[in-house]
Amino acid sequence: MNQEISLAPQQPKMSPLVVVAATSGMLLVMTFLLDQMGRRRWCACGRWDPTSWDIWSSHNSQHLVDPYFFSHVLHGVLFFWFLHAFAGRLTSNARLLIAIGMEVGWELLENSPLIINRYRESTMALNYIGDSIANSWFDVLACALGYLIASRFGGWASAAFFLAIELCMLMAIRDCLALNVLMLVWPIESIKQWQSPATAYMVDFCNVWLR
Repeated sequence: MNQEISLAPQQPKMSPLVVVAATSGMLLVMTFLLDQMGRRRWCACGRWDPTSWDIWSSHNSQHLVDPYFFSHVLHGVLFFWFLHAFAGRLTSNARLLIAIGMEVGWELLENSPLIINRYRESTMALNYIGDSIANSWFDVLACALGYLIASRFGGWASAAFFLAIELCMLMAIRDCLALNVLMLVWPIESIKQWQSPATAYMVDFCNVWLR
């Protein structure tokens, strides 16, 4: 009996141990480069609080988790969609590693003087000094989490998840991934004023008294 022979090349499987080892290697390289770029290892305040939720304070992007952690989760969702569309023949673990590598690359670019100054000039992040190294680690892990969520739940569910996070961030801090990219690439003064801490605190004050 003739057996059908597949001519498609089979991608070698990558074990989870290789993924963990490769991710650890990328994080160590990122740590070294960020240290050479002058990034702090931790918040200058010296307090070991794992989270910071006030995006207008000097603690933003200096602790492990802040509101922008969720934007990095959405990076992972976007990377999943992109790699599924354009690198679908690679194994799932290989695509995950590529996504992590892309996020590491963004962390290095985001903490360069070029992007730091761009944030300070064009967005509400007037006092942004770059991420702490600890914060960058958790941003990369957030991206990996978002990628795994998208790979687990697929297209429509991950799209709903993406929109829900964007709306929650918009209501909570007047910022989200889409606005962040827009203001970085094409700043709009009216949006910048709407996002300013003075306006946000005034709204919060009014909301308290109107309850």
